[in-house]
Amino acid sequence: MTGSPGREQVSRVLQQHGALMVLAALVVVGSVAFDSFATAGNAASVLVSSSFTAIIAIGMTFVIISGGIDLSVGSLFVFGGVLAAYGSQYGLFVALVLPLAACGLVGLLQGLLIARTGMAPFIVTLAGLLGVRGLMLAISNEGATTYLVKDSAFARLGQGGVFGLTWPVYITALLAVAAMVLLQRTAFGQNVYAVGGNEPGAALMGVPVARTKVYVYLMSGLLAGLAGVLNAARLSSGVTILGIGLELDVIAAVVIGGTLLTGGAGGITGTIAGVLLLGVIQSLINQVGNLTSAFQQVVSGLFLALVVVAQRLLGRAQRLG
Repeated sequence: MTGSPGREQVSRVLQQHGALMVLAALVVVGSVAFDSFATAGNAASVLVSSSFTAIIAIGMTFVIISGGIDLSVGSLFVFGGVLAAYGSQYGLFVALVLPLAACGLVGLLQGLLIARTGMAPFIVTLAGLLGVRGLMLAISNEGATTYLVKDSAFARLGQGGVFGLTWPVYITALLAVAAMVLLQRTAFGQNVYAVGGNEPGAALMGVPVARTKVYVYLMSGLLAGLAGVLNAARLSSGVTILGIGLELDVIAAVVIGGTLLTGGAGGITGTIAGVLLLGVIQSLINQVGNLTSAFQQVVSGLFLALVVVAQRLLGRAQRLG
């Protein structure tokens, strides 16, 4: 017995754009409930604080669509920030290239291990999480040394901006647009979907499965490092205590945005909506005033659980359709 085409279409729309609908509803509720919510200053605050997570989430979207997972991004984020702050004493070029090269190399190595040896992405990137954090602690004397940004041009990259928004927000927007084009309009993007949807079938069709996997983990490493670089520029230091649990926030945002953990489906628009949704939730909690930041984790967890359940139900409805 099959369902109607209309039901299948509604299920697909809800899966792809559900986060955006919830985000819009929360913005309306927040605007009505709190006078200080619907202000330019609060909107700018949400966008700026969400931009770093969004950059990492863009890379994570490619990874999850390909059927993988990357648990190392939180460690790469803080590692990139520490290396950027350390490198800033030698100028803007070193502050940018050193962390991107190091984080890109980690992503490349993880991709090669996963693609060439068949090791589980969970295990490989968990090892990356631990190993990279160990490297960060080693170069910062167990976290006792905090490197300060020495180059003013590098600091302006994170602190400067126009129209009330800092440069990381504009960089995030450009990356999101580029990622949309790459995912939807190029052969590489179609390969990512094919590998995540049906890897054996993709291999039989001539899709370069191993190369595609290497590229998505390389991209994830580079973007996590870039987010760390921009955050170090914003804070004017390489703070060593950041990034703990960030990988879970990123994965939650991507899944809330409609990307299936099983791979083969998802998109950048939903991911950005998922990141902003978590940012708006945090802003609403701050507006209430008497709730701690831990409450945001509870709400995010509930959202994630509901979204995963909804994805299963919607996927079943599409199959019946």
